[in-house]
Amino acid sequence: MDIHHLRIFASVYRNLSFSKASQELYLSQPTISEHIKNLEEDIGCRLFDRVGRTIIATKEAEIIYPRAIHILEEIERIKEDLLPYEKEVKGPLLIGASTIPGTYILPLLASRFKRIHQNVYFQVLIEDSQKITDMIVDHQLTLGIVGAIISPERLKHVPFIQDELILAASPSIMQADSISAKELLRLPFVLREEGSGTRKSTEIHLKSKKIDINELNVTGILGSTDAVKQALKASLGVSILSRIAIDDELKSGSLKEISIRGMKMMRHFYLVTHEKRSLPNPYNAFYDFLLEEVR
Repeated sequence: MDIHHLRIFASVYRNLSFSKASQELYLSQPTISEHIKNLEEDIGCRLFDRVGRTIIATKEAEIIYPRAIHILEEIERIKEDLLPYEKEVKGPLLIGASTIPGTYILPLLASRFKRIHQNVYFQVLIEDSQKITDMIVDHQLTLGIVGAIISPERLKHVPFIQDELILAASPSIMQADSISAKELLRLPFVLREEGSGTRKSTEIHLKSKKIDINELNVTGILGSTDAVKQALKASLGVSILSRIAIDDELKSGSLKEISIRGMKMMRHFYLVTHEKRSLPNPYNAFYDFLLEEVR
């Protein structure tokens, strides 16, 4: 038994006519008859008798009709109760983000969104791309922004903002403005931890130049971009970092960019959601807003 069966049954009972029910519901008479037959099979009794051209409701139909109407009315009340929630954008938004988008991109965009929808409030969870991805797979998060595609078979990744990775260091340890890719092997390197989108993108770009990340002269592995920046300022080594993340340091001169000849390292940040999960209205509104903002 389904709601559609009940709706058709109620119309036939009310009109005592298959043809009038057909006109009322914009369905063909054979379709009406088929649904009534299916409902009779489901509940195990006959609902209408045909006497000539007249339709007579059975006693069973008389018992079922008021209850069917109650169910149909209750469904309409549920729809009415949900309507304001579906239209209104309000309440908490828990967004998972990897370090760069969570620290340098999301706060500004969240502020703009809140100016439009004043009844939302944000909680931003910042972890590496692997952790955010795992939480969406496990339904602990609804929406995330990450710097690498992980578990593509289970999640939906939509390109969001493009970023450039650059080689950076303190001017005190790097006088050269450009180097070859092979020269990276002799430099002291500070890396992000495994699971970081920055590290994953770095590995991909190095591999394109036939350089394994394990061949680098690693002087430190740190768990955040800010920690890496402080290490570079302290002359611990060089690192490949997001241009977005070190824009202030480049402008102030505390860090410098060293170009790698023949190597431009671009990547995307991605909006990531579960493939089989629909977004609640506030999340859907924010999702659409983010994509509109970067067009």
